[in-house]
Amino acid sequence: MHSRFNTLIVACALALLPLSAAAHHGWAGNSDEEFEISGTVATPVSLVGPHATMKIKASDGQVWDLTLASVPQTKGAGLTEEAIPVGSAVTVHGHRNRDPKKFEIKTERVTFKGKTFNVYPNRS
Repeated sequence: MHSRFNTLIVACALALLPLSAAAHHGWAGNSDEEFEISGTVATPVSLVGPHATMKIKASDGQVWDLTLASVPQTKGAGLTEEAIPVGSAVTVHGHRNRDPKKFEIKTERVTFKGKTFNVYPNRS
């Protein structure tokens, strides 16, 4: 009985592996050029998933999805759920998605009130 249960647990874990790999955000889908935009925080930092995320609203009303570093790396940079309140003005620096119809930025740095949260300090 325990053997069947253990086999079932392992099978379920192996079945979920492709989902977590597909959720990982690499750099290949993003432009090589540096990109910077300012806006207001539309949704606060979320520390759920393989990468932290947040959303900003640009002055033209467009909402941008920000993909930050891994959760531990983002937290290590000081960027937590409480660090920047919704509605606050921020400047975001990173690399925009190669598809111009996708408003997504692989984010390296977020600046709020003169403080820079550098979630990828080893990237220039």
